[in-house]
Amino acid sequence: MKIAIIGTGYVGLVTGACFASKGHDVICVDVIEEKVSKINEGIAPIYEEGLDELLKELVPKKKLKATLNAKDAVMLSELIIICVGTPSKDEAIFDYTYLEEATKNVGLALKESDDYKVVVIKSTCSPGTTLNLIKPILEETSGKESGEDFGLGFNPEFLREGVAVEDFLNPDRIVIGGIDERSIKSIRTVFEDFDSPILEVDPTTAEMIKITSNSFLAMKISFINEIANITEKIGSDIQDVAKGMGLDHRISDKFLRAGLGWGGSCFPKDISALYHQSKEVGVPSKLLESTIAANKKQPLRAVEILKSALEDRSFEGKKIVILGLAFKPDTDDMRDAVSIPIINHLLDKDAIIYATDPIAIENAKGYLDHSNLHFVKDPAEALEDADACILVTEWKKFALLTPKIFAESMKTPILIDGRRFFDPAKMRAEGVIYYGIGLGK
Repeated sequence: MKIAIIGTGYVGLVTGACFASKGHDVICVDVIEEKVSKINEGIAPIYEEGLDELLKELVPKKKLKATLNAKDAVMLSELIIICVGTPSKDEAIFDYTYLEEATKNVGLALKESDDYKVVVIKSTCSPGTTLNLIKPILEETSGKESGEDFGLGFNPEFLREGVAVEDFLNPDRIVIGGIDERSIKSIRTVFEDFDSPILEVDPTTAEMIKITSNSFLAMKISFINEIANITEKIGSDIQDVAKGMGLDHRISDKFLRAGLGWGGSCFPKDISALYHQSKEVGVPSKLLESTIAANKKQPLRAVEILKSALEDRSFEGKKIVILGLAFKPDTDDMRDAVSIPIINHLLDKDAIIYATDPIAIENAKGYLDHSNLHFVKDPAEALEDADACILVTEWKKFALLTPKIFAESMKTPILIDGRRFFDPAKMRAEGVIYYGIGLGK
């Protein structure tokens, strides 16, 4: 099938590359010339494991190319998948500026086409958006009728950054929300080679499945984080508690890893948008509200623990190392990364911050800027003469930091392990003053 992908961010480029790897002919559309040029050179403009390799294979074979011309891409395609960003607006609702603009451009192209095409929304949005916003825009700009002259649907993505290629090619489930059987059938065609359950629903239900899935996972993380804060006080270990819970197949151990909270491009905006919508329809969710509130507090739990560990209880003039900046390992994404509130709070208290991350430093500079903030590529170098260290993101590379390095490099070997990445016994045996989230004394 000939496919146009509108928007080449994490979702769009992964979607395009993976469909091309299945034998489809894909045209990726973006408004940024530099991104288009990189893609056409076989270089991924974003960091995502396995994506560079796919582009290097697919671009020379002419299975995937990129363009600035949305109209040409739509005219040449049977399936148009819109993947532009829908960032949060005032932390409560989605900003549909890019989605509306992309939809208008697609509609104008449909106006000049005599062929039946299907438009698929993959951008995350509130339930009802496809039918109440996208459909009217397409019909108005194209002068055509949905369901008769063109198809329309919503196909949510469930991709985890860092393993998005693997997730796309081997999904737990595929959800197709179409306005009619013809739209659903057309969308289903591109998933014929996928060995996954397919659920066919209406667009609003598909939108609800996406946003509630992320909200539930966020809620599960916030729950275990709150339990971790309790276990610290009563003398038990959250890892053992979570393991005992996870052995129950009704609960499972997925997303029961306590830490410093969730961030990224999906969880924060999705759960906030759903909570906002719950209030709009007159059923405000106390559960969603509490999940959001708990997560906002959780990053600063590391700061609280560190303050209690410092002899003078002061951050002023202290050299504090932050291990990890990205919101999770294997990505350079800094959106809603928990490192941001931690670093900003410490800077406000006149600490001197040395921050390190394998790949996210350049992106972090767009979110963090202060004269007392220093970015260091080598984590071992950052630890030299440090008064304390907080592990924020559990990059595998940090496993090279042995207990001996902490003990001998740091002025005061205080380690706040925000992800329970290191072995407490080994750290303490070497003289490191170790604190782990959810670890009772």
